[in-house]
Amino acid sequence: MMSGTKMDEDLGPDRGDDHFHTEDEENQAHRGCEQYETDSESDIIRVPTPNLSQNSIDINTNAWPQSYRQSIDMYTSVTPPSFVFLRASSITSNFSILDKRHSISSDSDSSSTRLLISQNWLDKEIPPSPSQAAKLYSSYVSKCSSLNELPPPQERCCSFSQAVINGINVLCGIGLLTTPYAIREGGWLSLILLAFFGVICCYTGILLKRCLESCPGLRTYPDIGQAAFGSAGRFFLSIILYLELYAACVEFLTMMSDNLASAFPNTHMTFAGIHLDCHQIFAITSTLVILPTVWLQNLSLLSYLSVGGVVASILVALCLLWVGVVNQVGFHHKGSALHLADISVTIGIYGFGFAGHSVFPNIYTSMREPSQFSAVLITSITFCFFIYTGVAVCGFMMFGDSTHSQFTLNMPKQFVASKISVWTTVVIPMTKYALTMTPVALSLEELFPDAWMGSHLVSIFVRTLLVLSTLVVAMNFPYFGSVMALIGSLVAMLVAVVFPCMCYLKLHRGRLTKLQIATCIMIISVGVVCSIIGTYSAISRIAEQIVE
Repeated sequence: MMSGTKMDEDLGPDRGDDHFHTEDEENQAHRGCEQYETDSESDIIRVPTPNLSQNSIDINTNAWPQSYRQSIDMYTSVTPPSFVFLRASSITSNFSILDKRHSISSDSDSSSTRLLISQNWLDKEIPPSPSQAAKLYSSYVSKCSSLNELPPPQERCCSFSQAVINGINVLCGIGLLTTPYAIREGGWLSLILLAFFGVICCYTGILLKRCLESCPGLRTYPDIGQAAFGSAGRFFLSIILYLELYAACVEFLTMMSDNLASAFPNTHMTFAGIHLDCHQIFAITSTLVILPTVWLQNLSLLSYLSVGGVVASILVALCLLWVGVVNQVGFHHKGSALHLADISVTIGIYGFGFAGHSVFPNIYTSMREPSQFSAVLITSITFCFFIYTGVAVCGFMMFGDSTHSQFTLNMPKQFVASKISVWTTVVIPMTKYALTMTPVALSLEELFPDAWMGSHLVSIFVRTLLVLSTLVVAMNFPYFGSVMALIGSLVAMLVAVVFPCMCYLKLHRGRLTKLQIATCIMIISVGVVCSIIGTYSAISRIAEQIVE
């Protein structure tokens, strides 16, 4: 163990008053904190560095949700296999390890269930002993048995390039398909909004990084919410994050059914006097295909396959360009510069495209060199901006005012490139659906009585109900573009724009310049206004489509 004096020498005498740190100092601080870890599995226990913040932030491990970090870590899966894959016996071995830890600390007092040590320990600068660390860990694990189906939390194992791929995989998803539709709705000048939201979301992502650095016990977005606004902040932010994940699953089903219906438009059937058209049939079929994947206890393979989302995005963009150039569809449509009446719809669509903030903290904690996170963020968002812009321009110039909410639905079906793009958009959601729904399912399973915890039958029942509920929503609101605009305005705008600034102002209160405070207040105001306008516009559009 390093002494408190050595810790001061590593991190500086008054870290809390500094406004600027070099990369070497920041990496040194993280290495200093990591040496206080009891072992690689007990990474939820951290010793706070003296003077990192003005006040000790106490995070209760009993606060819901406990499963958020490990479930979201599946999105940061571009790591060496030894860090992610579970072998056939890994689940059993995990249980045996946890049982050993529990037996070691079963006779100890279990009241000290805290992520951070108390203020008294902080004043004395004394790290917890290994027995105390084991006691805290066993108390945490005993209440989170559902986490055994997930790999251990990733800690400092991703390189810069791996982190960039993770970032692009999170950001560049189904929103890519809607960018030509956004130009149709808002006009060419709406691309200014795309650049604007890209810059804003990059800045707010950096603010989340600073929030994580304000206290070494913070690891996830809900942790930041609790540190800033208490248990109510953690609860409200978690609800918003899970709502975003649930809505994304609804969009997955809609996207799969729309593209399959375009490939097989004449499909229909009548069952028990109920007529089902092609969209309904393929929505049900997609659900039945996806359902077994959410029952899996080991999602490591799916997490690796979902990383193919980066390749899939590039492939779909290339297919669009191929159809326009090689297959001679051409780029003939010009369109108008601005549609003020419909530009509010583009707010949610563009906002959705850059809203990866629920995963950004996990990417940060998975990096070997956390000081490079800002560069990772800038690289990922810049790549996404250019591919969004390229697809938006090409798609709209090819299809003009007839552009659908998914440009794959406009591509001529006789071309091979069109078929590749359609089937790519069908297959990729199959690998991402389970990863997206698992955090929601685990959070609900935490609310069950202790007697039900760890029951695979209960887990299957909960996840089946969740999947069926997304099917019901997708069949009643099969409006891909409008629902995405609603998600982007109502949920993503809060997660990616408003809350990062609010948490940053709260956690760094008294240590910010007037310019920093003014910038955050301006961004919060813009986010709230855009959220209100975009949400109203999206709901109105959905209501019109229902009436039609």
